[in-house]
Amino acid sequence: MPDPARAVLLGPLLKSVSRSFYITMRVLPAGMRDPIGLAYLLARAADTIADTSLIAPGQRMELLLSLRNQVNGAPDEAALTRMAAEVGSQQADSDEKVLLESLGAALTVLSQMSESDREAVRDIVSTLTKGMEFDLHTFPDESSGRIVALREFSELDQYTYMVAGCVGEFWTKMTYAHVPGAFRGNPEVVLSRGIRFGKALQMTNVLRDCGKDLRIGRCYLPSTMLDQFGLSPQDLLLPQTSLAARPLLFELVGKTLDHFREAVEYTLSLPAFAIRLRLACLWPVLIGLETLLLLVSNDEWLDPAKVSKIRRGDVYRIIAFSVPLVASNRLLRLWMERRISGIEGHIRS
Repeated sequence: MPDPARAVLLGPLLKSVSRSFYITMRVLPAGMRDPIGLAYLLARAADTIADTSLIAPGQRMELLLSLRNQVNGAPDEAALTRMAAEVGSQQADSDEKVLLESLGAALTVLSQMSESDREAVRDIVSTLTKGMEFDLHTFPDESSGRIVALREFSELDQYTYMVAGCVGEFWTKMTYAHVPGAFRGNPEVVLSRGIRFGKALQMTNVLRDCGKDLRIGRCYLPSTMLDQFGLSPQDLLLPQTSLAARPLLFELVGKTLDHFREAVEYTLSLPAFAIRLRLACLWPVLIGLETLLLLVSNDEWLDPAKVSKIRRGDVYRIIAFSVPLVASNRLLRLWMERRISGIEGHIRS
C-alpha cells in the first residue's frame, strides 16, 4: 500500500519547490525517481538554511551541519524543530517553509530506502552541504558590505564539483544501479563526463548570477583572472564594467563549453531506446546552452536587473522540439553543436 507521506513529499511538495527540475524528474525511469527526488528535497532544505541571510552565519552553519549529521543517521529532533521554527519563519515562500517542516518525514523516507540508495543519497547530500559550508566559510555576511573573491580557477573548479559535479556523479551511479546497461562505453569515462556535465550547469549558473552574488559579497570569478584583465571585484559592481569584463566572461564561457561538450557525449552515450534518460539529460544541456547564448549576447550581463535567464516559453519550446528528435544521435548532435557554434561566434566577434 502506498505511503501517503512519501507520496506527498515526492509528488506535490517536490513539484512546488523544484520548478523546472520536476519536469526532468517526471521522465526518469521509475526506480530512479525516489532517491533523486529525495536527494533534491534534502539538498534544497540545506540550501535554504545556508542562504537565509536574516539568520547569523554561525547559526546557519550549526543547523546545516546538524542536518548533514541527521542525513547520515544521527537523529536530533530538537534541531529539526529549530530548523522549522528559526529558518521556516523567515521564508517568504510558503513552499520552502513546508519543506523545512517536512524534514522529519523526509528523513523517515530515507531510512526506508534500500541500503545502496540510502548510502548514495547520504553521499550526495554530504558533498553538497560541504559546498554550502564552503560558501559560509569563504564569504562575508551578506550585510557586511564587503566582497570576497575566490583566488584561483582551481578553487572555482573544486566548488563547481561540490555543488553540481557531484550531482552528475550521483546521477550516473543511480543510472547504473537502476537501469543496468544504459550507458555505452567505459564506466570511468562515463562517470567523468557526468561530473563535467554537472560542472557545465554550475558554471552557467555562476556566470548568469554573478551580478546578484556580488551584491551579497560573493565573487566566484577568481581574483587571479580578474587581475589579468585589470579588474577588481568592486569594479564589477559598476554599470560600465559589463563591457570591460566581457573578455573575462568569454574566457570562462569557453571553459564552460568544454564541459558542455562532455555533457553532449554523455547524453549521446545513452542508447536511442532510453528515451526517458535521454530527455532528462538533453533538456538541461539545451537550456544551459540557451542561457550561455543569452549571456554572451548581453552587454549588461553584470546588472542583476538584466539577468540572462531563459524564458519559460523557450523551455517549453525546447521540450517540444526535443521529443521527436530524441532517438537520433545525428540530429541531436547537429542541434547541440549549432548552439555551441553560435556561442563561439559571439565570443570571436
